[in-house]
Amino acid sequence: QVQLVESGGGLVQAGGSLRLSCAASGRTFSSYTMGWFRQAPGKEREFVAAIARSTYYANSAKGRFTISRDNAKNTVYLQMNSLKPEDTAVYYCAADRSGVLTTTRDRYDYWGQGTQVTVSS
Repeated sequence: QVQLVESGGGLVQAGGSLRLSCAASGRTFSSYTMGWFRQAPGKEREFVAAIARSTYYANSAKGRFTISRDNAKNTVYLQMNSLKPEDTAVYYCAADRSGVLTTTRDRYDYWGQGTQVTVSS
């Protein structure tokens, strides 16, 4: 079993930055694909970014967000720059045991509780 705990959310003005962190338990973290998803009120949970041996981003995140991981710390990060009001959502960290880079929500085996990001205009 893997437990994921997100942190770093908050309130920021448009154009600002935030860095989300996700701390994972377990000794096999380095082999997992790690992903970030987000869910705005009244909307489906959507893919933001993922990292395995490479990285992949949703179009909405390209050029503004950067996903990275520190396997020694069992932590994955999401650096978010040039934030927009439409980035407002609960952001979730997820882990996929397969290690294959995927954007599909149902492929992820473990989920964190989420952290709120609010971008004011």
